[in-house]
Amino acid sequence: MLRATAVVRKPAVKADRVVDTVTLDHEGRHRRRVALTGEKGLAFLLDLDKATVLNDGDALRLEDGSLVRVQAAAQRLIEIRAATPKRLMRIAWHIGNRHTPAEIGEDALWIEDDHVLVEMVRGLGAEATVVERPFQPERGAYEAAAAHAHGSHAHDPHEHEGHDHGATAHAHAHAESHAHAHASAHAHPHDHGPGCGCGHDHAHDHGHDHAHDHSHRHAHDGGPAHKRPHG
Repeated sequence: MLRATAVVRKPAVKADRVVDTVTLDHEGRHRRRVALTGEKGLAFLLDLDKATVLNDGDALRLEDGSLVRVQAAAQRLIEIRAATPKRLMRIAWHIGNRHTPAEIGEDALWIEDDHVLVEMVRGLGAEATVVERPFQPERGAYEAAAAHAHGSHAHDPHEHEGHDHGATAHAHAHAESHAHAHASAHAHPHDHGPGCGCGHDHAHDHGHDHAHDHSHRHAHDGGPAHKRPHG
């Protein structure tokens, strides 16, 4: 069985490479590994590195370089409309606060059929109507950015897959910055004593020097408090 191992986003799909079409609902368009059959009877295995959201018009690239176009299937949804844009925006906020997938249009919202949310929407003064249409909810910001990076580098079999290193680089930079700030704050000698001003209550004289490097190694002089001569 042929395998589909990469996703080609809609703007990069070449019509002359498309050999079949697969129609999937919203849940079916968020998979990593599943056997599928196209409308023309082509059987293949979707086998991606990780679960990926597929949009209407995207394509799955098979091992031989051919493409299977993805088509969003019509499904039962709730269409939400309000008297004013402000009221619709308020309802969108409440829906988002419940982490519910939602498709956002110019003057309407669409969500999957959920009687609890329907009651909430109507209670907020909006109309909620059952409709049959493809569902293409808004994707999260990080997911959209990752998909953009992936799509911009995976248009051709000879090109490498794109990877988003931004988050990793930021994490390393943050860790190094934190380590540097911590080390700098402790890198000077500190003589503890009644007049040191450090805020601690010293019951006895236990003066000692601390020297911290970036590896947080400590050098302690545990003897009586004294000052070393310079020169």
